[in-house]
Amino acid sequence: MLDQLAPQAPDALLALIKMFADDERPDKIDLGVGVYRTNEGATPVFRAIKKSEQRLVDEQDSKSYLGPEGDMGFVEALMPYIFGEDASMGGRIEGMQTPGGTGAVRLAVSLAQKAGVKRIHMGVPSWPNHAQILADVGVETVTFVHAGDDGQADLGAVLGAIRGARPDDAVLLHGCCHNPTGVDYTSDQWAEIARAFAETGVLPIIDVAYHGLGQGLDEDVAGLRMVLAAVPEALVAYSCDKNFGLYRDRVGAFFMMAKHQDELPAIVSNAYALARANWSMPPDHGGAAVRQILEDADLTCLWIEELADMRARMRRVRERLAAADNEAPGLGLATLGDQNGLFAMLPLSKEQIAKLRDDHAIYMAGSGRINVAGLHAGNTDKFVAALADVAG
Repeated sequence: MLDQLAPQAPDALLALIKMFADDERPDKIDLGVGVYRTNEGATPVFRAIKKSEQRLVDEQDSKSYLGPEGDMGFVEALMPYIFGEDASMGGRIEGMQTPGGTGAVRLAVSLAQKAGVKRIHMGVPSWPNHAQILADVGVETVTFVHAGDDGQADLGAVLGAIRGARPDDAVLLHGCCHNPTGVDYTSDQWAEIARAFAETGVLPIIDVAYHGLGQGLDEDVAGLRMVLAAVPEALVAYSCDKNFGLYRDRVGAFFMMAKHQDELPAIVSNAYALARANWSMPPDHGGAAVRQILEDADLTCLWIEELADMRARMRRVRERLAAADNEAPGLGLATLGDQNGLFAMLPLSKEQIAKLRDDHAIYMAGSGRINVAGLHAGNTDKFVAALADVAG
């Protein structure tokens, strides 16, 4: 039967990675791969993670199974950073560990479907795997425009999606540092979004994949907290892959908020059953390393310091690009200074993107998405000059 399978299109990003690796030009710039990079182009292991991992090597006494819920110490240590002082919302929130934020999104969509959700509204453009997960689970996807040509979030579109949703719909939102646009909702916009959810009763699914990489740990989840304070139920997917640099260790968490505390056990039991059927139990190592960091005051301070350094570096890159807008007019660089996180979208044609690659050794996704962490003081001028060349 396997010979009946049709070939699938290769991943465009993987092809881009190979093209970049094969390019021998010394001044090449990689803006495609979605990981944080230092000024030197490295994606280092956090010092806090190194210290925590060494402690695991020295002290961990078993590799036995943990169960589908994973390391609950890890989950509980994360919760105050995500949800605030009353991290359980009066006992209405419970969580579990997942294989990365992707596993958390998959579990959120599967649980919503099991609860009766037939359609999920999603702003576009979005992280490509969002649509793939929705399609694979078998939930209908309805799209709305996330941001306008002015580089600002389209509040009317998201409010229209929430208020126009059916009772068996859910709405999927990015919590912060939107991928791929970098365009986040303002505090006032989050307040209106929260009111719309409260008025309609539509289920929010919020994906928090870049916590701490935008404005700060509290600032980046302020909108999420507004929504949770306003609604009876919600699902939250969370990733530690970016804000702890644990990409390949696949460290995530999934949180469920119920209307009433006594409804939570049934919800959680369904999530456990879905996890058991998908991956059985999540990988332990990365979650254990994060738990130890968040349980140790010195390691927590070191992690927060490292995260702040990452955030500040990306802010400097964005400020340099925004300041250079006059050199590459019409390419939307001015708005990058008001955006957040690793990514931004440039209004480039496929021909312009190819010219950047062929003539200037600058590699980016075919959509025009760039990883701003691929830029630094030593190559930003080259990048801006190349943009001006292809725009001309």
